[in-house]
Amino acid sequence: MSIIIGGTIAIDNVSTPSAAAENLLGGSAAYASLAASYYTKPAHLVGVVGHDYPEEHLEMLKSHGVDLTGVERSDSESFTWTGEYHENMNDRTTHRVGLNVLESWKVNVPSEIANSRIVVPANMSPDNQIEMLDQCTAAEKFVVADTMDLWIEIANDRLHEVLKRIDLLVINESEARDFAGTSNLILAGELLLEKGPRYVVIKLGEFGAILFGPDNSMFRFHAWPLREIVDPTGAGDTFLGAMAGYLADQGGVDFSFEQIRDAILRGSVLASFTCEDFSTRRLETVTEQEIQDRLEGLRVISNWA
Repeated sequence: MSIIIGGTIAIDNVSTPSAAAENLLGGSAAYASLAASYYTKPAHLVGVVGHDYPEEHLEMLKSHGVDLTGVERSDSESFTWTGEYHENMNDRTTHRVGLNVLESWKVNVPSEIANSRIVVPANMSPDNQIEMLDQCTAAEKFVVADTMDLWIEIANDRLHEVLKRIDLLVINESEARDFAGTSNLILAGELLLEKGPRYVVIKLGEFGAILFGPDNSMFRFHAWPLREIVDPTGAGDTFLGAMAGYLADQGGVDFSFEQIRDAILRGSVLASFTCEDFSTRRLETVTEQEIQDRLEGLRVISNWA
């Protein structure tokens, strides 16, 4: 079943306490579409790049089964992000954001991919997310959306409109607390469900995530334990994309709680690979056997019965 993923496609410049790298593939939709391609092909990508965007990044995405029909080319410069991670990799400093092509971008979903039944408005402005949803034409679809603290602060009303139109919200713990207005994550998950989505996933970084569903259903799971984190950029977007790609592979749009649970386990495993090198370098080379080995490893370390 077809999947469409919209959001940012960026050039990232990243430094950590031990290394640095420039002109990397970045952006929420770029990571998410690559991750989705491990479970379903093609993964239709919608976004915009500038005249300076490295062609090798786009070729890499195509080689993995990402369809670039919905990627616009602009004469402006590409969206860029420059940031630095500190000793605690959960802490980072953004040094520069160049919106460039995003300043006036309007989402344009080509008609030939608009009927995709799994729709992923990845991390972008709520206005862009609504533009994307308005153009997706499938009568029955399953919508998975992400957001961030910036939109909670400056576009709260529009974000609430998005929540009324989606099936699954993916959000990190600090954003969940801010958006729900409570420090208690269990209450936050329940309050977010009341805003519209059928399911909510609160990401806990290296500690996994919590899934909330109908009728007080809940699932708490652990992330894959990494001994070294090289670059966590894009891990959350990888999580989102792999989860959506797995659901697309299941067929249909009326997913059970158990299917959502299984999807987020796949997302967690793919995200662990992203953290092992800069940008998508490790994600590009992961094998099906490596994915299965980590899934089995999660089962073993989580089995207490």
